[in-house]
Amino acid sequence: MTQKNGPVEKVIPDIVIHRLPVYLRALDLMARQGKRITSSQELGERLGISSAQIRKDLSHFGEFGKQGTGYDVEYLRDQLRRILKVDRVWPMAVVGAGDLGHALANYKGFANRGFQVVAVFDADPAKIGQRIGGLVIESMDVLTERIAELGIRIGIIAVPAEAAQDVANRLIEGGVRAILNYAPITLSVPEGVRVEYIDPVLALQSMTYYLEPNEVETVVGS
Repeated sequence: MTQKNGPVEKVIPDIVIHRLPVYLRALDLMARQGKRITSSQELGERLGISSAQIRKDLSHFGEFGKQGTGYDVEYLRDQLRRILKVDRVWPMAVVGAGDLGHALANYKGFANRGFQVVAVFDADPAKIGQRIGGLVIESMDVLTERIAELGIRIGIIAVPAEAAQDVANRLIEGGVRAILNYAPITLSVPEGVRVEYIDPVLALQSMTYYLEPNEVETVVGS
C-alpha cells in the first residue's frame, strides 16, 4: 500500500496493512467492554504480537498515543477505521448463490464493519429471481452492467474453480477493484486490482502439519 503523506509517498508493507484489522477488532471489543485506555503491551498480550511490533506498525500512520498514558481506545479505533477506509459503507456483490453465497448474503457481521451486500448473482436459471438475504438473485448476463450501475468496488466470488476467472473478469469490467475469492484457484487480474484468497482446505492442511497423529489412524479413502 502507498500512503500519501503530503508530497511524499510512503510505501506501507502489505503485512502491516493485514495486521491493522486485527488491531481494530481488538479495539472494537475493548470499546464494547467499556475500556477507555489501553497500551501496546496490553494489545500485544491479547493478540500474541509484540508491543514493539504494534508500535512500529502504528507509527507508519502517525502518533496515536502518549508515552506513559497509552492509547485512547475509541480514538485509536476511529483512526484505524479511517486508515482502512471502513468509516463508511462499501457496497459489495456476491457471485454464486449456493450454500456459501447464501451464508455470505445473510451474514450479519458485515453491516457494522463497513460493508453491505447489495447484489447477488448466479448462472443457474432456476435460482434467478429467488430471494436471498433480502435481495433478488440476478443473472450473470447483467452482472457487469449492474456492478457499474450500483458503483460496486468489492466483489466476492463463491463459485466453482472453473468459473472463477470468468467471474473475476466480469467483475473487473464492471469496476470492481477488490475481490475476495473463495474459489480454490489463483486468479489472473490486472495491476490495481486487489485479490484476497480464502480457502479452508489450505488452512486445514497447514494446521494438520502441527498435529500429532492418533494411535489409530484413519486411512483416507477406506
